[in-house]
Amino acid sequence: MKKTVLVLVIAAITAASSARAEVNVNVNVGIPAPRVIVSTPPAVRFEVAPLFIDTPRLGFYVGVDTPYDILFSSDYFYLYYGNGWHRSRHHNGPWIEVPYRELPHGIRKHRIERIREYRDREYRVYRRDRDHYRGRHFRPDHERREERRYEKHERKEDRRDEKHERKEDRRDDRKERKEEKRDRNGHDRGRD
Repeated sequence: MKKTVLVLVIAAITAASSARAEVNVNVNVGIPAPRVIVSTPPAVRFEVAPLFIDTPRLGFYVGVDTPYDILFSSDYFYLYYGNGWHRSRHHNGPWIEVPYRELPHGIRKHRIERIREYRDREYRVYRRDRDHYRGRHFRPDHERREERRYEKHERKEDRRDEKHERKEDRRDDRKERKEEKRDRNGHDRGRD
């Protein structure tokens, strides 16, 4: 066995010295060549506008009971589709791809898995308490948008009126305390 190995080594050395020195190294580590991926906008359309519920832990609305991850924040709808984010002014598109760094901070600070977890948890509460659900929710259609704008305006006016009433109540309370103090002081002086 040792003789056979020795003979093969000597033969290889002899062949190498007599042959022309040419070196060819080919290393293939299994890294694929870079490829360019051109993504087309998703053709996601809803027959019926999805229901969106506000998840307090997230700070934006999430679409529920849909096969897609769709969110509503800052007057835009955001769709997580094909490992990427897309944005549109309407829940049915047209969708344009949005780089992760251009998403609103509220969305960026949560992983999609966490968003799904909070969405599912809040949706269970919504389904259980549907008639008495206290959270905010909406379906995006034109009439609803106008209705939400009107409701927002009404809430703003109500808050302003309440603030004005509280201010008047405080003013009246101060006036009553002053009168009571004046009456006590005047009554005390009458005794002296």
